[in-house]
Amino acid sequence: MPPARKVSEFLREGNDRFCKAGLPSDITVVVDGVSFHLHKFPLISKCGKIARLYEESARKHEKIFTTVLEEFPGGPDMFLIAAKFCYGMRVELTSRNIVMVYCAADYLEMIDEFGEENLLSKSESFFYKNILHNWKDCILALQSSEPVLQRAEKLHIINKCVNALSVMVCTDPSLFGWPMMMYGSLQSPGGSILWNGINTGARIRSSESDWWFEDISYLSVSLFERLIKAMETKGIRPENIVGAVMHYTRKYLPGLGRWQGGQHGIPRTVTSFSFTPISLDQRVVLESIEKLLPQKKGKSFCRFLLGLLRVALILGASQTCKDSLEKRIGRQLEFATLDGLLIPTYSDAETLYDIDTVQRIIQHFMSSESKVTPFSPASVELETSPSSGPLRLVAKLIDSYIAEVASDVNLKPGKIRSLAEALPDSSRTLHDGLYRSLDIYFKAHPWLSDKEKEELCNIIDFQKLSIDACAHASQNERLPLRVVLQVLFFEQMHLRTALAGHLNVLETESAPTGPVNVQAEMAGQIIQRDGWVTMVRENRVLKVDMDKMRSRVGDLEEEFSKIKQEMKKVSKSHSSLSSPHVVARRIGCNLLSRPSDDKPVTIGSTGPSPRASVEQGLAGRTVEIIKMKK
Repeated sequence: MPPARKVSEFLREGNDRFCKAGLPSDITVVVDGVSFHLHKFPLISKCGKIARLYEESARKHEKIFTTVLEEFPGGPDMFLIAAKFCYGMRVELTSRNIVMVYCAADYLEMIDEFGEENLLSKSESFFYKNILHNWKDCILALQSSEPVLQRAEKLHIINKCVNALSVMVCTDPSLFGWPMMMYGSLQSPGGSILWNGINTGARIRSSESDWWFEDISYLSVSLFERLIKAMETKGIRPENIVGAVMHYTRKYLPGLGRWQGGQHGIPRTVTSFSFTPISLDQRVVLESIEKLLPQKKGKSFCRFLLGLLRVALILGASQTCKDSLEKRIGRQLEFATLDGLLIPTYSDAETLYDIDTVQRIIQHFMSSESKVTPFSPASVELETSPSSGPLRLVAKLIDSYIAEVASDVNLKPGKIRSLAEALPDSSRTLHDGLYRSLDIYFKAHPWLSDKEKEELCNIIDFQKLSIDACAHASQNERLPLRVVLQVLFFEQMHLRTALAGHLNVLETESAPTGPVNVQAEMAGQIIQRDGWVTMVRENRVLKVDMDKMRSRVGDLEEEFSKIKQEMKKVSKSHSSLSSPHVVARRIGCNLLSRPSDDKPVTIGSTGPSPRASVEQGLAGRTVEIIKMKK
């Protein structure tokens, strides 16, 4: 074996590597197309695998030993480190190469049987002492294990890193060295981070439980998934788990941020600046993340799920993934917002919005019977009250959704009807939202026939329209005439019910307390219950009055026409016009004659005479008939 002091470096010539030891090489090792021309004694004394291969070739009496190492962990770079160690050269172990060096030493069987403090034992000792007790180094080691993941699994390196990180998340982060010390007490009075007493100028961004979100987001999907599952078994709070998953998803699905209004930024730790960014398949990320999401509820979480569903439709994710997201959204649809439900159509459908997806979400909401615990991390604000039922909240949301999509000219009436009827009648105390939606739809679709409009209007319960909605509908020219008549009928009933209730209140206030109040309340209930019967009776009375009025007007018109004919006949004769007696006889009146010089005799009365009253009555009747005709 040549002295170690004579080996100073390895020379590179194309794909060949030579050891500058002053002796010709007698062994060639090929790793991924790169040939290493080395000496057998340094390698055989340290590497059990090469020693075994050399013994097999010696039996064949080969002068130059050449071997090819297939699937060598870490490739030529890691074999170069192992070769330098065999030659006694100084090698540097870091958190970025320790996992691959560890796997390479295991591959070459560099155990202590072939020399004390061999590479395998040194790598294992460095891994336990320096990696597993430092947050940053553990993350870097786990990130660098991707190329040798299979052998690292065999050596339990991945499990040890994952378990160590899970324990650190549960513990005070100030215990794990730089730069996590930034969260401890090592800071200047001004708030800057101190390192060995030196003001670094860096500022503490957060001391919350989300300090580790950004760091673990540099792991691949498979490693991130394993770490999250390990954290769940260690008892990490579910809201922290969900927060980490949401942060990871937003980082690798950039389109998700466009539908995440009001989200809070996650602070970056100093460690993150030394991590290597990774490139991931967005579809793989989405389908993997969906499996990690817990069954939780929350306004922010529901908005996050709706964003995931949009991305899933854009990326063409698996049907299983999309169905699962729809079910998750359906279970907490009361937390959704209108802008979240307005999912554009990403296929060749005619409509602007994906109506079918929303219909399936409503179906999942109606069929959901599982009780989900509330989700309330620090960044989530739940705006619910115990009195507001989820069903009514969803009904209000769907009414707003229908009104928003109703202006689409390609939207068929059947879609509108199916959306409106997806919820039971008990979900809506008022149908003003449905009426507004249909009014917008009729305005955007003026070519609809009255029959189609009447079929759509059947989804509205006109008894549940407010007085303002009834007033608007009674003057709406876009509604069919039959619908307007129904609106007028129920508008009158609303007014009468409101008036009756007001009168009941007045009677209650003026009457003594006690049984009278009970009677007034019962009377109000009776009026409301019997409102329909009362209205029918009044309509019959109004109909009879209208018939009498119509008959009276016909009689007056006939009498007026007769008077008009008599007036025409009288106008033909001048002499007839000059004699009031003739005119009076023509129109059926006989005047009593008396001398012009005689004065009327009043006998015990100061009022008009009967004859004068008759004349005044006839004249007034004639004027009344003429005015009515005009």
